[in-house]
Amino acid sequence: MVITDYLERNARLYGSESALVEINPSEERDNAVTWRDFNLIENANPDAPYRREISWKDFDRRANRFANLLLSRGLKRGTKVAILLMNCLEWLPIYFGILKAGCIAVPMNFRYSSDEIKYCLDLADADVIIFGPEFTGRVEEICHRVKGVKMWLYHGEDCPTFAESYDKLVTYASTKTPDIKLTDADEAAIYFSSGTTGFPKAIVHNHESLMHAALTEQNHHSQTKDDVFLCIPPLYHTGAKMHWFGSLLTGGKAVLLKGTRPEFILETVSKEKCTIVWLLVPWAQDILEAIESGKVNLDDYELKLF
Repeated sequence: MVITDYLERNARLYGSESALVEINPSEERDNAVTWRDFNLIENANPDAPYRREISWKDFDRRANRFANLLLSRGLKRGTKVAILLMNCLEWLPIYFGILKAGCIAVPMNFRYSSDEIKYCLDLADADVIIFGPEFTGRVEEICHRVKGVKMWLYHGEDCPTFAESYDKLVTYASTKTPDIKLTDADEAAIYFSSGTTGFPKAIVHNHESLMHAALTEQNHHSQTKDDVFLCIPPLYHTGAKMHWFGSLLTGGKAVLLKGTRPEFILETVSKEKCTIVWLLVPWAQDILEAIESGKVNLDDYELKLF
């Protein structure tokens, strides 16, 4: 089985059950940061709904819609499709839609400057990019200088004139599973290195690699279908996405939290009954300090599983 087979299995077996939840707690903007800094922080969007949710069936249908949209535009097996989005409910269905079309997903760091975006699009030889409103300025700056990209897709309101609206186009696409046969050897994704010693380097993964990651994560956490995984880090990162692969294998629910304040994390764990929480060290430190200072009271949250 390849990774997309598990999504289709979950849609069949657990169709109406929750697959993904997006939590977007309200958070006042910090006026001390610049517009550029603010847009590069993965935090809450005050204009977005507080909670959104999709089932496994809806997840699979959304992935199929995007796959069929790509195929209807003549994209062939092995075409590279770049993703430049903040964490959102659409991120993973878009990623799986790319895979289902036989194309190669190219997740991009949301901290990239316009020149870094151009560099990575050229390096990956991307034909398509889907981006969100946080990146309009940076993408517009380089769109006329990127020769390889033939389709600029925009997810969000107020689509810029140089792009097409992903949200409108997919509403007309079929929800049927595309007739694309995938094998372990097929290339699936290109991930970029952190670029600490220069510009990022492109690393190609095939479907076998993604399956190994999924099996490793599920085994590492001894994850079952009853587990609820809380994901806070950005999905463009291999760690965040591949940690989520454990939920895919088991058919369990995952929660995408946009915001890192201790009270946001604790409230989400409490309300969504999260059993697996992936924290970076600074966030764990913030939680410990908030507890010690009395800023948060653990008695206010339901954290006991048994």
